Amino acid sequence: MKHFQIKIIAAVAALAVAYPAYAAATAEEIAQLGVSLTPWGAEKAGNREGTIPAYTGPIKPPASYNPAKPGIRPDPFAAEKPLFSIDAKNVDKHADKLSEGQKQMLKKYPTYRMDVYQSHRTANYPQFVLDNTRKNTSQCKTAGDGLQLVNCFAGFPFPFPKTGSEVMWNRLWKFDAQNLESEGMAGRVVDTNGNVTLTGIGKMWIHYPIYDPKKTTPVALNEPYEKIRIDFSDPARKAGEKLIVLDPVDMVNSSRKAYSYLPGQRRVKLAPDISYDTPSPTGGGAGNVDEAAVWYGSLDRYNFKLIGKKEIYIPYNTYRIRDASQCPSKVAMKTKNHLNPDCMRWELHRVWVVEAALKEGKRNAYPRRTLYWDEDLPGVGMSDNYDSTGAIYRVTHSLPITLYETQGHSTDEWVTYDLATGNYSRQQDVTDTGGWIVTPSQPETFFSPEGLAGSGVR
Repeated sequence: MKHFQIKIIAAVAALAVAYPAYAAATAEEIAQLGVSLTPWGAEKAGNREGTIPAYTGPIKPPASYNPAKPGIRPDPFAAEKPLFSIDAKNVDKHADKLSEGQKQMLKKYPTYRMDVYQSHRTANYPQFVLDNTRKNTSQCKTAGDGLQLVNCFAGFPFPFPKTGSEVMWNRLWKFDAQNLESEGMAGRVVDTNGNVTLTGIGKMWIHYPIYDPKKTTPVALNEPYEKIRIDFSDPARKAGEKLIVLDPVDMVNSSRKAYSYLPGQRRVKLAPDISYDTPSPTGGGAGNVDEAAVWYGSLDRYNFKLIGKKEIYIPYNTYRIRDASQCPSKVAMKTKNHLNPDCMRWELHRVWVVEAALKEGKRNAYPRRTLYWDEDLPGVGMSDNYDSTGAIYRVTHSLPITLYETQGHSTDEWVTYDLATGNYSRQQDVTDTGGWIVTPSQPETFFSPEGLAGSGVR
């Protein structure tokens, strides 16, 4: 009898994995989309104190914006002054609106400062993304222990997230634009003495194939949701290298596909190490692959617990640090231990807080992480990454802006602070090279191993 009960329990467990896990949106929640909630599920109203505004629609570009130079986006809030600043002297006064990583940085580095500005909610989504988000409320589900999405259209998979993995899928499917590219994506690291080292620069393409506006069917399990390609030109040791990364919707039966072209070998090969806690190729030892843009890649090594929503100061509308006329990289990174506080902008926003705990039997340099994701822009946030002793090892912040020339955003620039060494890295920085440009889609072969081989130097 006992043996039979064990079989029944095993069968039930197998069914729980095989069939979708689904916390259905209620009729009351769905009815509030576009009413008390934004069309993507965020709270439409501001907070009681008035320090977070109501969402009233996207911003308009400033008069100084030149459409002929679309990648150069001047700061629409350049005339604003900080409401107040947070530093080591008053960190405790603002502790309830700070992450543990922010508190540690403020206490560790006497020169670190957070200038807090008036908050602006600047999200801007195309109608097809909003329509797809509404469709997802009645049919989008997770399966495979949260590692697959089924019957989901390209939009917010979960406008009313009930679990940590649902919040993380919202981040993975963030909408920036279908295609972005830059002539000079750069990575740099600043050591504890303030010395700046270029770790890599090259042309980069980011492609979200699921966000084809002509697509009218749910995203299939075998589809990649994101593709990137980088053709490195500098420094000399990396010149001629090329890299492609393809991320799948199905994290159970598939995994990230990465391919690299090395000019010395004149061949394309699989690059399985471009994942998880492998040191980032442009991080200079101050950042890992899976903390790119705060989180990058598969969810399979962690359990994600949704803590709830919290008001917190996060980098937002960071136009200044991405404007070469105000903060070229040599100015933004002239300070040791952290980015130049004069170039940063902090705003109070509501964020989803998710705790990530390493699964038993899995390995990662960070056994625990705390992730903070904006309620309007799920690709915008921060992470506190802990080491095996329970101390915060590294802290990562995104550096986002909203686009002017089209509906969409740019959220793939970030900074990682290594609290163990005092070094920090800034990656996918395009400030000095004309910014990110919204472009038409490349042919499918462009993001294939064959396309990589065909473009290599012979």
